[in-house]
Amino acid sequence: MAEPGSLGGRKMLLCVCGGIAAYKAAELVRRLRDAGAEVTVAMTEHARHFVGAATFQALSGRPVRTTLWDPAAEAAMGHIELARWADRIVLAPATADMLAKLAHGFADDLVSTLCLATTAPIAVAPAMNHRMWLHPATQANVALLRERGVAVIGPDDGPLAEGESGPGRMSEPAAIVAALARLHA
Repeated sequence: MAEPGSLGGRKMLLCVCGGIAAYKAAELVRRLRDAGAEVTVAMTEHARHFVGAATFQALSGRPVRTTLWDPAAEAAMGHIELARWADRIVLAPATADMLAKLAHGFADDLVSTLCLATTAPIAVAPAMNHRMWLHPATQANVALLRERGVAVIGPDDGPLAEGESGPGRMSEPAAIVAALARLHA
């Protein structure tokens, strides 16, 4: 587990993607803040089907970004400012779809656009069914991301949401924070 204050002063942009593991991102916000990080949350549209923005706003103490099409935020090119603000971007859970977008340079939503617009290092915590994780396309995308310097945290092996078991389970929030602390040591 990360020591309290181990991420002191770090500006973490947590990007929550649309998978059942999105519920774990709420605890991740709390643990990042306990480690001393300032946290801003951005969510994909699909993530909002699993957990609401109000939860993340309450836990982070900051407004949550959910779309590129927010007239108030984008009047000042808000996605560029947010990409500049971050010391690190963390995608948790990172879905197979988002890993593919990042690997191939797609920028068709807020999260993928933030990842292309930043110079900050990126970390991903994959979460998906084990067959999706083991698929050659996903493995090729992850290999490409690693080659580009993206830190891959997990996934863990264990019970999955649909009742099966195998690799693909998102790492626990405490393990993600500990990995991030090591990356910033």
